[in-house]
Amino acid sequence: MPIALVTGASGFTGRYMVEALVKQGFEVVGLGSKPTAASETLACDLTDLDAVKNCVERVCPDWVIHLAAQSFVGHEDQRAFYDVNVFGTLNLLQALSTLDKKPSRILVASSANVYGTPDIGEIDESACPSPVNHYACSKLAMEHMVSTWFEKLPIIIARPFNYTGPHQNSRFLVPKIVNHFAEKSPDIELGNIDVSRDFSDVRDVVNAYLAVLKSDASSTVVNISSGSDIALRSIINKMNELAGYEIKINVNPAFVRSNEIPRLCGSNQRLKQLTGWQPKYNLDETLKDMLSTARGA
Repeated sequence: MPIALVTGASGFTGRYMVEALVKQGFEVVGLGSKPTAASETLACDLTDLDAVKNCVERVCPDWVIHLAAQSFVGHEDQRAFYDVNVFGTLNLLQALSTLDKKPSRILVASSANVYGTPDIGEIDESACPSPVNHYACSKLAMEHMVSTWFEKLPIIIARPFNYTGPHQNSRFLVPKIVNHFAEKSPDIELGNIDVSRDFSDVRDVVNAYLAVLKSDASSTVVNISSGSDIALRSIINKMNELAGYEIKINVNPAFVRSNEIPRLCGSNQRLKQLTGWQPKYNLDETLKDMLSTARGA
């Protein structure tokens, strides 16, 4: 049975990834803070190189899916973005490079936030990155450092655009909106609801990661996106219909970022060319599943 190592296994995406890999016949070992569906979940501080080496040597994985990151853009400790996202990733790659039997496939999750605010329609991988916050800057720095390992390890860098789904933390925008409707709140405080994002379902993103890992792609960057974008205002309208009432929106200026990216829409042509991947969920289905889960149904 092949062994897959998933970092960030206790996180939102990690839990879905672990379950998908188990269904694919892998023995899965997770690095995370809480138990998962993996056969074993190890606590490991990625910023501690010796701890990472010990974990990697113990597991000796065939596949590695590196999802662990400081991902909340509004996180107050800005240094943590670089400690975890850059140096934590480098520690992992260094540890993997010392194994006698190196992994056959490694996927490193970056972010479409590295593109910043390009004034174009669909953003493909040729767009010049121009990050506008510390999260995005740390991810781009990570990408540059990871690329120096391309000749030594079989690495793919994935750039997912926004995605959501059941069980996502409510500090993120879409689950925050859904949870307000699940609780039948009469109003909600939001920032700029006219920004537009390319939203995928987390289950589609995980399937895209698996498709890339199964492909022959290596030493490259691949967008993970739906290929279309939607304004947050339209998402709220969809939730009004699903919940059967209209919520009152109170715009809080404190929630409006000065460097807010007005529109992000990703081209998924490279992903489809490499893998033939197609999404299975549309946004209406995702929101319906999230609302049902939030209500405890």
